[in-house]
Amino acid sequence: MKHIGIIGAGLSSLYAACKLGKAGHKVTVFEKNGQVGGRSQTFHEQGFTFDMGPSWYWMPELIDRMFDELGEKREDYYQLTRLDPSYRVFWENVEKTDVPAKMQELKELFDTFEERGGEKLEKFLHDASIKYKVAVEEFLENPGLSIGELLKVNALTKALKLDVFKSVERDVYKRFKSNKARSILTFPVLFLGAMPDKIPSLYTMMNYADLSLGTWYPEGGMSALAKALQKIGEANNVTFHLNASVESIEDVDGHADAIWVGGERHKFDAVISGADYHHTEQFLIPEKYRKYTNNYWDSRKLAPSSLIFYLGVDKKVEGLKHHNLFFDEDLKMHGKRIYDNPGWPEKPLFYVCAPSITDKDVAPEGKENLFILVPVAPNLKDDKETREKYLHIILDRIKKHTGTDISEDIIYKRSFCVSDFKSVYNAYKGNAYGLANTLNQTANLKPKIKSQLKNMYFCGQLTVPGPGVPPALISGKIAANLAMKEL
Repeated sequence: MKHIGIIGAGLSSLYAACKLGKAGHKVTVFEKNGQVGGRSQTFHEQGFTFDMGPSWYWMPELIDRMFDELGEKREDYYQLTRLDPSYRVFWENVEKTDVPAKMQELKELFDTFEERGGEKLEKFLHDASIKYKVAVEEFLENPGLSIGELLKVNALTKALKLDVFKSVERDVYKRFKSNKARSILTFPVLFLGAMPDKIPSLYTMMNYADLSLGTWYPEGGMSALAKALQKIGEANNVTFHLNASVESIEDVDGHADAIWVGGERHKFDAVISGADYHHTEQFLIPEKYRKYTNNYWDSRKLAPSSLIFYLGVDKKVEGLKHHNLFFDEDLKMHGKRIYDNPGWPEKPLFYVCAPSITDKDVAPEGKENLFILVPVAPNLKDDKETREKYLHIILDRIKKHTGTDISEDIIYKRSFCVSDFKSVYNAYKGNAYGLANTLNQTANLKPKIKSQLKNMYFCGQLTVPGPGVPPALISGKIAANLAMKEL
């Protein structure tokens, strides 16, 4: 049995801890915040329960598979409900579209967008399903340490089917002519770190995850996954220390030997960091073992940060579904203010989650729980006045589209933005979604999962396979497997 220290208790760290604990190793996890989950934390105020981060539960079969690999059943910890409609889209001119869960209804919807829209969608999703399956089977669990991982004949042959050199925009725009079809099929990549014309069409596999595999809600909220992994860990040799900020990682002859927390030295056989990669390498690891320079990090293209509002509303908000996308302004103009000319968007697109529509336990009776998110460029100045300005813009647009004015009915309000991502999660430049998923920052071109320090590994959204809930779990699995193999 080995003793392994883990920094951070986000989803990647939690899965790594469970994997190691189940294999019989002793695991100690240090988390700087007061609860596990990382960005998938929750908080409670005035009878409301707010999920702080992820709100879309996609790829349920991948998450179930991760439980199976731990010898567990997800349904023993929480149940899933498929949302129907999956989400509502608000367009300009106060139009709206509900995106149905059933495929036949979805095809009929696309027929209303353009001639043979349903037929085109069926072919598009068939192609996206091939990309999804090839990515999952051949690439998603690669550690990204050897070019040979990409040059395997079988994997390379299948990769040709992924159209990785074609952009998402080119793929979608070639097939569909209507603005509504194009917007629905390109919106998932908005959070991947570039506009659709710069994201490889490999990522249309997200459309398969969205429209074919469905959008789900876990009983108890999005933190149910983190809480389940914590329970599994605690039953299998894992000890959690909360409110425990790691100060440094000590080396002995080039090996990660100990973690310093609160002035105390904790000796380990190996160390895994699921904390922010940049923070770990630039501030915790001895300088001579840092693989990447500040210039390297500064040259990385990041996915967006977010301006988030958590609102408790003293009435029900008619006209909203569980997930709501406000596409009533120009997507490309907003994108340019994130990627091309970073700054606050004049006419922002935004997303509203109303989980209290599905889950009566996240808000008092007769009240609404709202999570509102605006994707913004990382490293922006986000003072109180700016946040309030955008809240008023959003409330006016909600009123315009739903007919409900909630500005005088907000009984709880909290905002979270770039500076909070930095202080709460040590997120590099306050990013919310890791590195941009551009071609030169994919797979083996991401920061390595192995450190220059021996017996030191990374997991999380800045290394392979990338950001998102299932990728985070897989990242923890890869790091744990590497640690066990090399120990």
